[in-house]
Amino acid sequence: MMPFRLPCLVLALALAACQPTPPGVDRPNLGAETPPGAAPGTCWGKKDTPAVIETVTEQVQLTPAETDATGRVLRPATYATVTRQAILQERVTTWYETPCADVQTPEFIASVQRALAARGLYTGQITARFDARTRAAIARYQAPLGLDSDTLSLDSARRLGLVATPIPD
Repeated sequence: MMPFRLPCLVLALALAACQPTPPGVDRPNLGAETPPGAAPGTCWGKKDTPAVIETVTEQVQLTPAETDATGRVLRPATYATVTRQAILQERVTTWYETPCADVQTPEFIASVQRALAARGLYTGQITARFDARTRAAIARYQAPLGLDSDTLSLDSARRLGLVATPIPD
């Protein structure tokens, strides 16, 4: 029975790794798609925030009540229930520059993990991989900066001291 379990476990893990990214999760483009006006050779991440939609149900008067001269109701008003959707917030696409793939070496990723650990945001082992723990720490670091993403932005890499900040001319 034991020899059969190991191949099944390996197969299950391999298939789990092939699963697509869950909806609503951002992933870096790393140059595949860029926002309008992006400089050549730059890499970008894209975060799509879905629209916020509210369903509104209300009673709409179809006909008013009929009353006689004394105010007595001869025929009550008629109403219909109307349901509609209202957009509270439009869909938003946020572009942010990311370190390109050639920069994201195992050494760089290990430095990201150490920088986040020094700030108390990463408590895992230094694995030199953008694993779930690392991505969660990146998201915790970037959220107060206004970027709700687990993909490291170039601005965050600069703030962490991992990428040089260009000096203006």
